Amino acid sequence: MAGRQRIDRVRREYNQWAANETLEDFALRFTAKRARRWSSARVGQTALGAASFLALEAIGGSITLSYGFSNAAAAIAVVSVAIFATALPICFYAAKYGVDIDLLTRGAGFGYIGSTITSLIYASFTFIFFAIESVIMAMALELCLGIPRPLGYLASALVVIPLVVYGISAISRLQVWSQPIWIALNLLPIAAVVMRDPQGLDEWTHYVGASGGGFDLLSFGAAASVAFALIVQVGEQVDFLRFLPDSRQQKRAWWLALLSSGPGWIVVGALKFLVGSYLAVYLVRHGMARHEAGDPPRMYAVGFAALVGPGPLSLGLTCAFVVLCQIKINVTNAYAGSIAWSNFFSRLTHSHPGRVVWLVFNVAVALLVMELGVYEALERTLAFYSSLAVAWVGALVADLVINKPLGLSPPGIEFKRAHLYDINPVGVGAMAAATLLSTLAQIGAFGAIARAFSPFLALVTALVVAPLIALATRGRFYLARQPEPVADGRTSVRCCICENTFETEDTASCPAYAGPICSLCCSLDARCHDLCKPHARMHRQLADGLAGVVPSRWRQLIRPHVVEFALAFGLSTLLVAFLLALIGLQIGTDRSVDHAALVATMWKVFVLLLIVIGVGSWLFVLVQVSRRAAQDEMLRQTQLLMEEIEAHERTDAALKRAKEAAESANYAKSRYVVGLSHELRTPLNTIMGYAQLLERDQKLGGKQRGQIAVMRRSAGHLSGLIDGLLDISKVEAGKLDLSRDEIAIKPFLKQIVDMFAVQAAAKGIAFEVEIAGDLPETVASDEKRLRQIVINLLSNAMKFTFAGRVDFRVRYRNEVAEFAVIDTGPGIPPEDLERIFEPFERLQSGMTAPGTGLGLTICRLLARVMGGDILVESTPGRGSTFRLRLFLPRVNDTKLPAIEERLLGADVGAGRAILVVDDDATHRDVIAEAMTPLGFTMFAAETAGEGLRVADLTRPDLFLLDVGLPDMHGWQLAEQLRAAGHTEARIVMVSASAIEEHRTSIAQPFHDAYVMKPVDIARLTETILALLGLDVQDAPLAVPATEAAVPLESLPRPDGDRLAALIDLCEIGFVRGLREALADLATDARYRPLANRLLVFVDAVDMRGLAAALETLREPIA
Repeated sequence: MAGRQRIDRVRREYNQWAANETLEDFALRFTAKRARRWSSARVGQTALGAASFLALEAIGGSITLSYGFSNAAAAIAVVSVAIFATALPICFYAAKYGVDIDLLTRGAGFGYIGSTITSLIYASFTFIFFAIESVIMAMALELCLGIPRPLGYLASALVVIPLVVYGISAISRLQVWSQPIWIALNLLPIAAVVMRDPQGLDEWTHYVGASGGGFDLLSFGAAASVAFALIVQVGEQVDFLRFLPDSRQQKRAWWLALLSSGPGWIVVGALKFLVGSYLAVYLVRHGMARHEAGDPPRMYAVGFAALVGPGPLSLGLTCAFVVLCQIKINVTNAYAGSIAWSNFFSRLTHSHPGRVVWLVFNVAVALLVMELGVYEALERTLAFYSSLAVAWVGALVADLVINKPLGLSPPGIEFKRAHLYDINPVGVGAMAAATLLSTLAQIGAFGAIARAFSPFLALVTALVVAPLIALATRGRFYLARQPEPVADGRTSVRCCICENTFETEDTASCPAYAGPICSLCCSLDARCHDLCKPHARMHRQLADGLAGVVPSRWRQLIRPHVVEFALAFGLSTLLVAFLLALIGLQIGTDRSVDHAALVATMWKVFVLLLIVIGVGSWLFVLVQVSRRAAQDEMLRQTQLLMEEIEAHERTDAALKRAKEAAESANYAKSRYVVGLSHELRTPLNTIMGYAQLLERDQKLGGKQRGQIAVMRRSAGHLSGLIDGLLDISKVEAGKLDLSRDEIAIKPFLKQIVDMFAVQAAAKGIAFEVEIAGDLPETVASDEKRLRQIVINLLSNAMKFTFAGRVDFRVRYRNEVAEFAVIDTGPGIPPEDLERIFEPFERLQSGMTAPGTGLGLTICRLLARVMGGDILVESTPGRGSTFRLRLFLPRVNDTKLPAIEERLLGADVGAGRAILVVDDDATHRDVIAEAMTPLGFTMFAAETAGEGLRVADLTRPDLFLLDVGLPDMHGWQLAEQLRAAGHTEARIVMVSASAIEEHRTSIAQPFHDAYVMKPVDIARLTETILALLGLDVQDAPLAVPATEAAVPLESLPRPDGDRLAALIDLCEIGFVRGLREALADLATDARYRPLANRLLVFVDAVDMRGLAAALETLREPIA
């Protein structure tokens, strides 16, 4: 449903008893249609099993012995007709709408809270008759087996519990299979007695009883008052009839079951009344005392003795029959009581531990009533109870039979709390008026006749007053709000609180929780405070009602706490009066008690208790007022908190949108950078490739080679810028892949130190190195990235230090390495210490140095990705300290191979074939011109399809595949080549798209290496040689370095022409030519130390440092 949710939903989870529908049998709820799976006949037999109670015989015998046959028979006939007439509409509506007697009472004139009174009346009926039946069973056990009464009480109570736990399923099986046995055992002894003493029937019909006369209105009324207590038995019938299937299916069977087991129970009941009446008179005629003749066990003991003869067999049959009757009726009493107590307490406490709990409670209360001796005061107890029972049923029937046909009440039965007033004055008022008049009549206020006919007075009053109140109120107290559709045509709905599925008849729309809610969760909710119908709450109704009848000058006194006090005081007074009346009835059975003294004592106790009730009620009201005040304050603070939370949610939503926009922009930027890099790398690949090839051409003059070198260096600078941008984008996108290499850390550091030692010497600054002695031999990290970071930090220090020194210190502790680079450069202002790590930031210090402004940015990002960080400390004018901390775990079992640089021979690739598949003809030509001089046989293809055909014909040893082919993806081509049988060939993927690089691990089974454009010819050559396992010449290129402490200018130097050639090669950046020239220089032992020192610059591709060193060597020796 649409609407603003006003209370946070908290999922309700019921315990295993309340959640089990087999145990619950839809207590507090509409009986689901899916649960009405039994046939009409089966349900009818189950309900009719309740007519087996022996209290009928006891009542029939008792009223006959007291008032004679004429009065008893007339009372039985009249009461039976009245019970049938009232039971018919009740059973019809209950079966039609699938509700128990409490839910029916709610919707038929009593309201949601008003029906709690009737639930208590009904629950009292169940435990009173449970106690009566249990006493009868205990009598039988004592008579037949000699078991003491208290043990008999306990046994009769406990035997019922396991049978009732599983609800109608177990009860139905019990009633159906026991029905034939019960009928046989019920009829046979009676027939035997009648056949043995045919004259007994005539004497029975002429029995005058203790009154000693014939028909008498007072005696008739007194007898009817006792029998009228059974009018509530319709509630137990309804608890089973609600399981009748849909009346539209097998309508005749439905009506037959309804009539026979609903109001029809009284037909069987009237016969049992008469049987008890006959057997009681028979026992008195045969010399049994009057107080014993009314006991059913003695009645049937005589009957079975007449059937099989006196002896153990007749006693055994008597005991079996009484136990069977007691079990059949008490499973019904206990079952009905558990439902009644569930309805009663759920509305008062807003909790429901499960019907099984209230089953045990009802049995326990019945056990206490047994001990109080309810059976000894049977007539008085039932006569007193009948007024309440008749008043309730009369008001209920008046609404069903009169108000609904006249349109004074809604045509259906609405039982859900969400739609009902707490108090409906129609039913509550009619029952109160009927109870009041019948009570006054019972105490003799209207004379002896009125006292005798008090139940009839209650019935007539309820039937008259209910329509009058409905007419006066125009029926506006039936529905607090109109039901709203919750299912949109569906047959079932999911409750928003317990999240279980219920049929639409069992749900309501809840504005407090902004969703559909089941009737059970609605009944038990204690947090909503009836937000859907605040005008329908009980205290509001009472206050409005009193304000309408109280003079205006007194209305200011009508406040909620005053109303609550009056209500609590009145209900408590009625309860105490009821309990004292029961005690008086119990004590009054003892003839040795002075009744006048008893009444006086009861009144004194009652007055004293009124004082206690008043004080207790006022304290209760004060507690409620304090609780409500605290609750109102809590709700106010909660509302403020909810508003604050909503404001935070709006802010969070705005921040989330801003974050998503920023992430979208960042993603777009990354995509743009990647796409731009692809577009730039393709032409750069051609520029750099041909530049590298032209630099090797010795036919070109020095000027031309210099121009080509400038072009190649510019392209290399642009390529480095692109790589830096891509590194930043990868780190930000979380897609930077790190390798785990085993690094021989000491040789690793020595290479870097030797490189920068030459630079420092050439620049004329001191370079001090301090490496911890406990440095492990091998550590694990990404060697490429570690080298990149350390070289960048040292390069910056060398670049910006023009005098003084640069220190390089390495510490290692707990597998964490710290690299410190300390210089005496110009320093960095404090406000710029973080800005230097931002992309493209260049400090305006007045000193310029080449670079992109990405070095430190990339270094810090890489360090953090590798689990470390870079920290900086600086003092302007004194220098800076950069500290790199990284986790470098020690590697104990190293597998590093020995690495040795070799020169390449012209025929190193002889006999090997390479297939280049690329749609860029320029790229194919560059690769062919680079690899052909090395002896490789080159093949080329423009498309994937052409590449597959060429591969099948030539069977090359290595493939160079472009990823972005026009007719097929390069990865797919690699997979097809493997599938075509090229399993031994090596596959190198080549692409200008950096976004493809993360796929290398995914496609690992199909390729062996990945090369980014623009292609570095030297690196590509090394990759190809490594993959093909080709060896090179034995002449060493890298020779041991001399001690760095020997000044460069002190080393032997070659003649000026050779130095000039080296300077030319340095100016054009021809690394390969420099390597060859230095290798040639190293063949002379005199110049080998110098060649080794200069080779360090070449390895680092530090052309500036090499140029500075060569310029130093050109200066004349002092």
